[in-house]
Amino acid sequence: MSKKIQNQYTPNYVSAPGETLQEVLEERGMSQAELAERTGRPKKTINEIINGKAAITPETALQFERVLGIPASFWNNRERRYREAQARAEEQERLEKQVAWLDQIPVKAMIKSGWIQCYQDKVEQLREVLNFFAVVSPEQWQGIWCNTHIYFRKSQAFQSDFGEVAAWLRRGEIEAAKIPCATYDANKFREVLQQIRALTVEPPQIFQPKVVQLCAQAGVAVVFVPQLPKTRTSGATHWLNPDKALIQLSLRYKTNDHLWFAFFHEAGHILLHGKRDFFLEGQGIASVEDRDKELEANKFAEDLLIPPAELKQFLASNQQLSKAGIEQFAAEIGIAPGIVVGRLQHDEVLPPSYCNDLKQRFEWVLDELEN
Repeated sequence: MSKKIQNQYTPNYVSAPGETLQEVLEERGMSQAELAERTGRPKKTINEIINGKAAITPETALQFERVLGIPASFWNNRERRYREAQARAEEQERLEKQVAWLDQIPVKAMIKSGWIQCYQDKVEQLREVLNFFAVVSPEQWQGIWCNTHIYFRKSQAFQSDFGEVAAWLRRGEIEAAKIPCATYDANKFREVLQQIRALTVEPPQIFQPKVVQLCAQAGVAVVFVPQLPKTRTSGATHWLNPDKALIQLSLRYKTNDHLWFAFFHEAGHILLHGKRDFFLEGQGIASVEDRDKELEANKFAEDLLIPPAELKQFLASNQQLSKAGIEQFAAEIGIAPGIVVGRLQHDEVLPPSYCNDLKQRFEWVLDELEN
């Protein structure tokens, strides 16, 4: 996607409608006192309008129409444009003092990803970023993103950048808004998850649109948003409203065992936990209650992907270290063999270097995900 470097031209001065009124009076040889008398307005009000200290109200505009023969719509439009110009000038002055906030936001990465346009002017770039986050100022951004109770489940090996996490989450919200969803139905969602489990053997071009479609039928929007360089999250869950949940996935680890575990882990949060919080895949759990929720979501994903009874029976056999045995077991329970490998490695049944060729590595093209 090409990036445009541009500036938006906005006139920095619009004359007050009172100046036009004064010109009309001078052309007609009419004094302010006479206009006041003819309109029934106080002399002080007419003077304040001419000097830009008072606004032309719709009622006054009608009175000017009667006395001066100039349509009320003209005066109303002049007043509206003037007040808007004043507000823009005040905003410009305010934003000029806030451009340093952009240092907290991954602007270059967002531009490279095609999430926002590139502007040479710092204030215009600030406006573009604020539009992306749908807030009017850095203060509002701070209040929404820094004061929201978020479970930061990030990589234990790296520290995530908060601005990048917020941008990644916001992009997920934007993409989710484009997905029409039925009202959330927990029973329907459980049924859908069983259908999605069978899709783990399919390539991304097959399973990705089907996952989105099936989950939407149960009231869950699923979006795939590539991580920014310092996001370091592989999944997130967020309730957009009481009737629509969001599952957001990246390709943090890029192999099918991690992707599918992240998906079903987030699905577990939707089914098992409340609707008020974000959940981010990784670490950063502050309380026992939070840790319990993560363990519950982990177990939900583990058991749904590989039922405990089947896993126990497989481990009792002598085939668990055999590639052929893993492939046969995966075929019997209807999931991708890479998922079995990932589970056995996690449980330390297999060494981390064994059977990794059974895992499928994903490299998705952004344009394909957006279509």
